[in-house]
Amino acid sequence: MNTVPPTEAAFRAGTIAVLGRPNVGKSTLINAMVGAKVSIVSPRPQTTRHRLLGIATFPEGQLLLVDTPGIHGQQKRAMNRMMNRAARGAVEGVDAALLVIEAGRWTDDDALAYQALKTSGVPCVLVINKVDKVTDKAALLPFIAEVTKERDFSSVYPLSALKKRGLDGLVKTLLKLVPESEPLYADDEITDRSERFLAGELVREQLMTRLGDELPYSATVEIEKFELDGEMLRIAAVVWVEREGQKPIVIGKGGERLKAISTGARIGMEKLFDRKVFLETWCRVREGWSDDEAALRRFGYSD
Repeated sequence: MNTVPPTEAAFRAGTIAVLGRPNVGKSTLINAMVGAKVSIVSPRPQTTRHRLLGIATFPEGQLLLVDTPGIHGQQKRAMNRMMNRAARGAVEGVDAALLVIEAGRWTDDDALAYQALKTSGVPCVLVINKVDKVTDKAALLPFIAEVTKERDFSSVYPLSALKKRGLDGLVKTLLKLVPESEPLYADDEITDRSERFLAGELVREQLMTRLGDELPYSATVEIEKFELDGEMLRIAAVVWVEREGQKPIVIGKGGERLKAISTGARIGMEKLFDRKVFLETWCRVREGWSDDEAALRRFGYSD
């Protein structure tokens, strides 16, 4: 009797939009799935300001994960409005989407993010993140029942992106939602963004992490120089704030705060770029940049 050998499953590749309100762990989830740090994280909401592609490659397929700014109801400045447009635009042309929420919490901004996905017409997977922080695990079931009531999700995954728990099932499900395809990027590519962009983001991550509530949201980073000098990268970064009174917050007494920010960013760059980095960092003022669309585009913001 002849036996037919099992056929090897076809490789799959496609794009997944990752949406949610600020600070639910979208970037942490993407970094965990990619297996490298492509998107910065901090305890502060609205850390992610740009649309970014994380490329997660597995033996069975490749997922292009679109990290987006958190959708939020308040749109007081041009930057907030541009970030919301970037997040909503991320669902165009994707194969599926993730709505990331925080275990035990459903807010008006979660509902806004869900509505953006609902209108896209693509399959939507609900990710309930930060389950490691829930002490009463029995409370998760009624929470899931309430959140999914009268809402259309193709599947639901409680997990911890920070602890990298519960990711395997999510990856398998997402691979089923994307088409059969050759890989869209090489195995060693992890993002569509340039090293220059990532360098600026690592400086901004240090700003948000080290300064906490002291740092105004109206601070951004511009890379003025990014040059390879032999085996060393020479990088010049400018931290832009909106008022003269904000400069001392960033610089600190005797320049110690800006020095610590620069050192932390340099260490992150050397790890990510796998080479020595010489980083110079300054702080300058451009009044009202966060409500000026021309300035926003100069600093790399887009919708």
